[in-house]
Amino acid sequence: MSEQLATMRRILDKITSYDKIIITRHVRPDGDAIGSSKGLAAMLRLSFPDKKIYVQTDDDSEYLAFLGADDAPVADEEYADALMIVVDTATVDRISNARYGKAKEVIKIDHHIDIKPYGDICWVEDWRSSTCEMIAFFYQTFSDVLKLDKQAATYIFTGLVTDSGRFRYEATTGDTLRLGGMLLDFGVDTEWLYAQLYLEEYDQLKFQAYVLQNMQITAHGVVYLHVTTDMQTQFALSTEQACEAISYLKYIKRCIAWLAFIDMPDGSIRVRLRSRFMTINQLAEKYGGGGHQCTCGATLYSANDIDKMIADADAMVAEYKNTHEGWL
Repeated sequence: MSEQLATMRRILDKITSYDKIIITRHVRPDGDAIGSSKGLAAMLRLSFPDKKIYVQTDDDSEYLAFLGADDAPVADEEYADALMIVVDTATVDRISNARYGKAKEVIKIDHHIDIKPYGDICWVEDWRSSTCEMIAFFYQTFSDVLKLDKQAATYIFTGLVTDSGRFRYEATTGDTLRLGGMLLDFGVDTEWLYAQLYLEEYDQLKFQAYVLQNMQITAHGVVYLHVTTDMQTQFALSTEQACEAISYLKYIKRCIAWLAFIDMPDGSIRVRLRSRFMTINQLAEKYGGGGHQCTCGATLYSANDIDKMIADADAMVAEYKNTHEGWL
C-alpha cells in the first residue's frame, strides 16, 4: 500500500470511529476553503447519517454566501470527544476556529507547502490544484463507503474550479480534469455556478477600470497596486472585493509577477502575490507569509515595507529574466 493510500485509509478509519466530527478551514476563506469544508461535511452526512457533523468557523465569505451559511456554533463541550478535520489551512495561526485545540484529535488535509505541520494525521499533497481535488480523490478512492450527491459535488467543484483558475493554473493536471468530470456527473449546474462566481456588480467593474488605469509597473516587470482605505471607500468595496484587485493585474505580457497591497481595517496591509513561470513564495516567506509557489500572501505593517517588497520583487524578476528564457 502506498504512503498516500495508507494516510487516506487512516483518515477514513478515524472518521468511521468517531460519532462526532467538526470541520473547519482557514480565515478569510476562498472557494477552495469553503468548498472543501462544506463538501466534506455534506459527503460525510450522506455517508454516515448517524454521526454528528458540524462546520464550525470564526468567519465566512460574502462573495461565496450563495453556498449557504455554516452551522450554528456548538458548545465547547462538543469538542471534547470530537474529531477535528482542518482543510485547506497550512498553519495553525490561520485556522478559522479558535477552539480547534479542544478536539480530541486533529486531522490536517491541505494542498499548501507543508512548512509547519500540525495535527495527529497530516495529509498534504502540495502538487494538487486544490484541497477540493483531494476531497474528490478521497471520495473516488473510497466510493464503496462514501456517498456524494449534487449539492456535495457542487461544493467540491466550486473549490476545484476557483483554485485552479478555471483549470488554467500550472497545478491543473489530467487528474484535476478527470475528477472535475466525475463531479459534473452528479448534476452540477455550471451555468448557475459560474453566474454566481463570475458576474460582477456595476461598482466592481468601475473599480476594475480604476485598477487598470492606476496600476504601476516596475522596470523589470512587476505590476502592483496599493488599494488604500480611501479607494475602498470611493468604490464601496468590502475587504474581499478590494482583494480582487490582484486578479485584474495578471494579463500583461512581460510582467511575470504582480502584487496587490490592501489596507485592512486593523491598520495592517494584506499582500497578495502572484507570478507565472518563476516562483514567488520565497518573497512572501521573507515577509512572514507563505502559500503556494506562485500564489501566496503576506501581511505588512508600514508603507515602507510596501516599497521594500516591490524592490525585492523587481530584483527577483530581473534575476529570473537574466537567467531564463520563454517568459513572454
